[in-house]
Amino acid sequence: MVSRVIPVETFDLVIFGGTGDLARRKILPGMFRRFLSGQMPQGSRIIGAARSEMDSAAFRAMTADAIAAFGGKESHDKKGLKDFLQCIDYIAIDAKGDAGWAELGAMVRQDVVQSFYFSVAPAFFGDLAERLHRNKIANADSRIVVEKPFGRDLESARALNATLAAHFDERQIYRIDHYLGKETVQNLMAVRFGNMLFEPIWNNHYVDHIQITVAETVSVEGRGAYYDKSGAMRDMVQNHLMQLLCLIAMEPPSQFGADEVRDEKLKVIRALQPVEPQHIVRGQYDADALGPSYREDAENPRSLTESFVAMKCHIANWRWAGVPFYLRTGKRMKARASEISVVFKDLGHTIFEGDEARHRNILSIRLQPNEGIDLQVTIKEPGPGGMRLVDVPLDMTFADALGPDAGDVPDAYERLIMDVIRGNQTLFMRGDEVEAAWAWTDPLIQGWEEREDVPKHYEAGSTGPEDALMLMHRDGRKWREIKA
Repeated sequence: MVSRVIPVETFDLVIFGGTGDLARRKILPGMFRRFLSGQMPQGSRIIGAARSEMDSAAFRAMTADAIAAFGGKESHDKKGLKDFLQCIDYIAIDAKGDAGWAELGAMVRQDVVQSFYFSVAPAFFGDLAERLHRNKIANADSRIVVEKPFGRDLESARALNATLAAHFDERQIYRIDHYLGKETVQNLMAVRFGNMLFEPIWNNHYVDHIQITVAETVSVEGRGAYYDKSGAMRDMVQNHLMQLLCLIAMEPPSQFGADEVRDEKLKVIRALQPVEPQHIVRGQYDADALGPSYREDAENPRSLTESFVAMKCHIANWRWAGVPFYLRTGKRMKARASEISVVFKDLGHTIFEGDEARHRNILSIRLQPNEGIDLQVTIKEPGPGGMRLVDVPLDMTFADALGPDAGDVPDAYERLIMDVIRGNQTLFMRGDEVEAAWAWTDPLIQGWEEREDVPKHYEAGSTGPEDALMLMHRDGRKWREIKA
């Protein structure tokens, strides 16, 4: 399978925090793969900028090490790597001072696409934005990429948006959520809006409920102090799961354009109803043979922060009235899995004598691992013995269905960075969208803080607290299995 390469303009990509973990693991290896695919026009450059005192040669050596460690099979292309490193420069810079800015200004060209990746803590966003303009480095067409967290509540999100807006227009700001760059997330839109089969039944007349699960096997060890001030609600639900919810529930946009898509997502967030306390379950993982408990990892024996959250939500609009959306995410779970499942309603009547089992069509979109889509359908079990019905999946694992090159789809960060350079904001969050998400999330967090709710304990390597199972059992439903 030959992928279509869409040409881009010559660019300068400046990575603030260029020596950091994200740059080494994702950004630099990802850009190397885009270079090999022909998506870095001749003359394009990548400029690392950080506090570390090193020259360009040392940064190139660090980049080569990062590609060797995280670049995948492409890292063995020695000639490609040698050519790529010729595109790499570095400048030591002080985000809150004056050192390095004049030198950066001399490096960055005004006649190419300028993209500035803020791979730093949000506390530095304002300083970087202000200095880019004060030193006349950025221009009216420059683009900035900012990483989450986009605030920790509505007030801080508004302040952050105002800080960025003081120096850049909204059309120049790219708030990146790597979940939106995943191939399957974009295929979700293709399945919904590109197939007559699904759109007519994508509503409360045919859908019983929808489940969104993002389960992780990792703990919070190494970032416990940060995580304990955040929790699963702020770290995962307010952004990643909210974005998946919007894509699954949004109305068809008039066209596949940035503002048209984001307008429809915003309508979903504003239609989300408040969640009652009895419809929220929070948890903390216990210690096991493989690692300590959450409170030990967080170094806070009295922590009330959740490493797991599950909830039942409703969207107050014509399409989804009465359809529950069940969300759950957690650390130290049974397996690493991200899945959206659309569970359709039962048949009103069965014509098959003796068949009393519940047979449901379920459309499952797997984001990770083994990205793909399957549709559970009911068929006759092969063999003699009458009309016995069984449920089987029609499975489209991308690597199987689309051939060996399907596994070579760009990493989410690669795709999103190239969208920045092309000036395509479709897969990035708009400021009003971020604020609307916090406006819905804040009362939920404030509620359990005021009640001093204690998270339920759950066994590491499990599917979460028992109360999360009861959240659905009370409704006569059950969670989809989290499979390794």
